[in-house]
Amino acid sequence: MAMEKCTSCNAPLAEGGATKFACPKCGNEIRRCPQCREQSIGYTCTKCGFQGP
Repeated sequence: MAMEKCTSCNAPLAEGGATKFACPKCGNEIRRCPQCREQSIGYTCTKCGFQGP
């Protein structure tokens, strides 16, 4: 089973505070670790290229 990883930094999502949500453009799953969320690190959807804060 593959470990889920942050879309921004590729860190494993093992700790609390991580989130998953649908890409606003295509619905692909975006995963964010607590550090990237807190620091508002940008992400890019791997399916459609949408970029978000």
